[in-house]
Amino acid sequence: MLGRLLRLIWGDDVERSLRPILIVGFAGSLAGSAAWTFIGIWAIDELDASSAQLGVYFVIAAALSATTGYGGGYVSDHLGRRPVILFGWTAVSLVPLTWVLVDDFTFAIPLLLLSSLFAPTAMAATQALVADVTPPGRHEHAYASLRVANNLGVTLGPPVGGALLLTSDYDVLWIGVAVLGAVTTVLAWRLIPHRGEFTPEEPPGRGSFGVIRRDGAFLLFLVAMVLAHLVYFAYEVVLPISAVDSYGLTPAAWGFLVIINPALVTIFQLRLTRRVERYPAAPKFALAMLLMGWPFLLLSVNASIAILALVILIFVVGEMLWIPTSQAIAAGLAPADLRGAYMGAFSSTSSVGFALGPFLGLQVRGEFGDSAMWGFFAGAAVVGAILGVIACRYAFEIRKARLAAA
Repeated sequence: MLGRLLRLIWGDDVERSLRPILIVGFAGSLAGSAAWTFIGIWAIDELDASSAQLGVYFVIAAALSATTGYGGGYVSDHLGRRPVILFGWTAVSLVPLTWVLVDDFTFAIPLLLLSSLFAPTAMAATQALVADVTPPGRHEHAYASLRVANNLGVTLGPPVGGALLLTSDYDVLWIGVAVLGAVTTVLAWRLIPHRGEFTPEEPPGRGSFGVIRRDGAFLLFLVAMVLAHLVYFAYEVVLPISAVDSYGLTPAAWGFLVIINPALVTIFQLRLTRRVERYPAAPKFALAMLLMGWPFLLLSVNASIAILALVILIFVVGEMLWIPTSQAIAAGLAPADLRGAYMGAFSSTSSVGFALGPFLGLQVRGEFGDSAMWGFFAGAAVVGAILGVIACRYAFEIRKARLAAA
């Protein structure tokens, strides 16, 4: 029965070497989303946080995540992926227990930020481990598989957190999240391998920061990824605000619309990835960016529920193309001995996009209106597509040279 369910979701058998990572990824995403969904509500309703205080917290959290993501990948190159993953999830499981001790948001901020310190560390090492256990030609499929597992956790986490909150006691929620985090740690300890078939034999004998700083192709790709995340968080953060505030949608109606995204990702992510795997990365990345950014322009013409649903549908197709393709490109650009640092730097672009995207978009919206804001995000998608194509061409040349040398 379980095997049949997994084949229904993934559409195929998953490589045995990848299964432990998927299990831990699912458990970690479940724990994280069970907490993350309710942190803002808890801060405002229980700790009397202001919107300004909450905004400052989110910006600091994003900046901290960007830094620790790179740091986690860097350390995993030297100490191994498994110790970093175990440390990260152990620390994350303990952090929610500290939240039961506070009743003021000022004192809660440093404790909340601990999650931004440790979770990205484990995630960056996990991203590198995926490339350690799968051959280069299967990277895109492997990252798509991990995304499905993470998406399942993100989908199920809020209902689990809501069930814990039936008592209306946030302490019960945080203790429950800590238990889920502890389960993730135990699973990682039991399942995560010490090394993969494609793990470099020796730790790097050079510093990663200087190598990355001189890697023009990778830096260009990082800029493209920041722009991609600007567009992504336009959907995640800005679109709900406009849908309710400008287009008259009720929060309940948006709650039903937003389910389209995780449902489609869960069912079609791997199926789509398999269909397009044979096509070059550059056109896939460019098409993904345009599918994510340009549909927003439809809202300037018509913002009915049907058009909003169409925008979400087109966006999620672009998103399903973008994420595994970009992860495979990053892994292809990374030297084997510095894979962790490269994937950590790549992961950090998400935090930068989260910090800048809603801030810039809402500033444009406040000054010039919704249509100008959607034009801004569409323009960011075009620029990101161009930069991504250039970086993809570099990545192809680099991979070709490495295969020839091997």
